[in-house]
Amino acid sequence: MKTTDSPSPVQHIIAAHRRGEAAGLYSVCCSHPSVLRAAMRVATTYDTVLLVEATSNQVDQFGGYTGMTPTQFVAYVHALAREHGFPLEKLVLGGDHLGPNAWQELDAATAMGHAETLIAAYAAAGFHKIHLDCSMRCADDPQYLSDETIAARSARLCIVAEQAAEQAGLPPPVYVIGTEVPIPGGEANLAQAGAVTSPKAAQRTLDVHRQAFMEHKLHSAWRRVIAMVVQPGVDFDHSQIQHYDAAQAAELSAFVAGQPGIVFEAHSTDYQRESALHQMVRDHFAILKVGPAATFALREGFVALCQIEEQLVPAGQASRLMQVLDETMLAQPRHWAKHYPGTSAEQRLLRRYGLSDRCRYYWGEAPVVAAVEKLVDNLDALEIPLSLLSQYLPEQYLEVLQGQLPAKANALLEHKIGRLLAQYARACNRNAAADHAAQAGAAAAIC
Repeated sequence: MKTTDSPSPVQHIIAAHRRGEAAGLYSVCCSHPSVLRAAMRVATTYDTVLLVEATSNQVDQFGGYTGMTPTQFVAYVHALAREHGFPLEKLVLGGDHLGPNAWQELDAATAMGHAETLIAAYAAAGFHKIHLDCSMRCADDPQYLSDETIAARSARLCIVAEQAAEQAGLPPPVYVIGTEVPIPGGEANLAQAGAVTSPKAAQRTLDVHRQAFMEHKLHSAWRRVIAMVVQPGVDFDHSQIQHYDAAQAAELSAFVAGQPGIVFEAHSTDYQRESALHQMVRDHFAILKVGPAATFALREGFVALCQIEEQLVPAGQASRLMQVLDETMLAQPRHWAKHYPGTSAEQRLLRRYGLSDRCRYYWGEAPVVAAVEKLVDNLDALEIPLSLLSQYLPEQYLEVLQGQLPAKANALLEHKIGRLLAQYARACNRNAAADHAAQAGAAAAIC
């Protein structure tokens, strides 16, 4: 593929939004195969671009917590797309929170060196949408970084990304900037969530980044800055949701309406009402990111399947999936311990049911993978009674009853996840064809 500045699918959508169309992008921030397969079915049903993003702690040059480098992640997602028959031209890969996030305990020089290697690997592997995030302080930084420091570091990483994409013969990336960036992985407590970004702060972020890009002769790259991360007043922690309030975000929305070519990117939109997602897109928060809510639906599906298994399979032959998951989390507490306070009983409840869904970090662990495989094998060897589907997976039961969905474990699981993701697809694609497809029940295995 030749290097070109011709607009990418992402830029076409942003341009459509800026022309006044109710168009947006939803970003699926997840690596679980069931979530990604569900996302591909949803994108097919609603005829949308599928944006899949990896975070800097999930995928990096050392493997991240998934064990995948950027090149391996691209190969993995492309293989899933080919398996599902999803067209690669409608698949866009993005890198989230790319910067020194994973190396904050190191001095800035060392952390930024790692960040340069990270972003070069992402850009060379074919990640097209790059979130330049240098908002976090390193070990020898002052307590609060200035906007100028954040912007200068972001420009430094942009230079690396530009060079890496060009050397790989890939189209130049599009960029997301911002200084008011939510914590990667979610809040430990909703009290830590920020207030709605002020227009003044948003203007300053834009100005200092523009200046930093110009100083580094990144004129072409600046034209590909499509979005800015701000706080729209939505967030969640392990037990509470901060819902979108359009009135509180009105001034911020009006500000970006006057800035040609860019939109806002909204992180932590998980668990928002579907009506709020539509409103956010109308208010120019036109890139909606979802992650924990998708794996929360995944976990809900596994719990339901385990309840069905408990009724059909002798105890000695059962998968014990949820027990294995909790045992694995207890043995490796690094992903949840500092996030879940309280007594051991309260922590047990949060490990299983917390909205921040810290158990999402453990689905790739070998004992959990083996338990999932056993659960699926156990259920697919049986004919699941309709009465049990009605009891534990009522929405999926209705589709099975109509002959629209096979009563097989993975199909049931992906259908459940797909219902959640379909809310985002509807919010981001309001054309008549998508509305008609949703109303007519097209691709009922998803929606």
